[in-house]
Amino acid sequence: MLCIIVWCIGRKPSGGKRMPMRFDHADHVHTVAAHSSAAASSLVAASWRRCLTLHGLSPEEDRTPWRLSDAEFRQARYRSNALIEEARGEIDRLFATVGKAGCCLLLTDENGIALERRGAAGDDRDFRGVGLWSGTVWSEASVGTNGIGTALADERAVLILRDQHFLSCNTGLSCTTAPIRDHAGRVAAAIDISSCRNDANEMIMSILSQAVRDAAARIEAGLFRRAFSAARILLVPIDGKAAPALLAIDRDDLVLGATRAARQALGLDDRRIATGIAASDLLREDRVEEGRELDHAERAALRRVLTRAGGNVSQAADMLGISRATLYRKMKKLSVN
Repeated sequence: MLCIIVWCIGRKPSGGKRMPMRFDHADHVHTVAAHSSAAASSLVAASWRRCLTLHGLSPEEDRTPWRLSDAEFRQARYRSNALIEEARGEIDRLFATVGKAGCCLLLTDENGIALERRGAAGDDRDFRGVGLWSGTVWSEASVGTNGIGTALADERAVLILRDQHFLSCNTGLSCTTAPIRDHAGRVAAAIDISSCRNDANEMIMSILSQAVRDAAARIEAGLFRRAFSAARILLVPIDGKAAPALLAIDRDDLVLGATRAARQALGLDDRRIATGIAASDLLREDRVEEGRELDHAERAALRRVLTRAGGNVSQAADMLGISRATLYRKMKKLSVN
C-alpha cells in the first residue's frame, strides 16, 4: 500500500497566538468525540473518537510522527518495491507541478511509513522538523487525524482542513487524500497533498483534491495492468466513476480480475471470479440463443482466422489445419461471408 503526501511550506501562524488556540481546539475535540452520535454522522468526529478511545491519544500532545530504524525502513521499502516503481512516475509528475511552491512529497506504505521523499533542498530543515521525512509514520495511531492516516483508516478520499486535525500542534495543516486500490480491490496506496500555508483555503484544497483523485486513478490502473500483464484489459463503460473500471480477461473470455470500480458496478467478488465467468456474459454482450453456444464460438473463431488471413480462404484453411472444402462448408453452415 502506498501513499503520497505533499506538504507545502509557507506562511504560518505566529507562535505567540497558537497556545490559546491549542487549548480551545483540544476542548472542542474532547467535547465532540465524547458523543457517539456525532461520530456516526461525521468522518472527522469518528476519527477523533478513534484517536481518543482506540489509540489513546490526547489532542494536547505535542508529538511528531514515529520514526523507523534504518533496518526497519529498508524492510518496508523492500516489501513495497513493486508499488514504489509503479507510483514513481506519478510522484515525479506531481512534484513537477507543486514542487516550486515549496512542497514536499512523501510516498508511504499501508502503515503510513514514508518510503520516498521529494522536496527542494532549501526546505529540508522545515520538512524534517515536522516529520515529513523518509522513515516516519503518518498513521492515525502515530499522529491522530490527518490526511494519510484517516484515508487509510476509512478507505476513502478525505479532505482534512486545519482544526479538523486531532492534534492541536497540527491545526496549521490542510490536506486532501485519495486512496489507491490494488488489483483485487483492496486499499493499496493513497495520494495526499498537504499544506501549512495560511492561504490554502477550502477552495484551493478542493481543486487539489481532484488532482490527487486523478493521480490515484492512474496509479490504480497501472497496478492492475502490472498484476495482469499477460491478459487483455477491458475498460468497462461506467458513467460518473473517477476510479478505473477495468477487467482482466484471458484468451477464453473468462474474467481473471477486476478493479474495485468494476467489482462494484458488475457485482463481482473474489469468489465469483474464482468460480469463473465469461466477460461477454458479465457485460450482457453477444447474447446467444440457448443451445447455440458452440456454433457462436465456432463462427467467432472462423471470422478471426479469416481476418488474420486477409480474407484468403486457402490460407485460413491452412491456419486451421483443415481442407478448403471443409472450411467452405463450415462458412456456409455458420453464415460466415
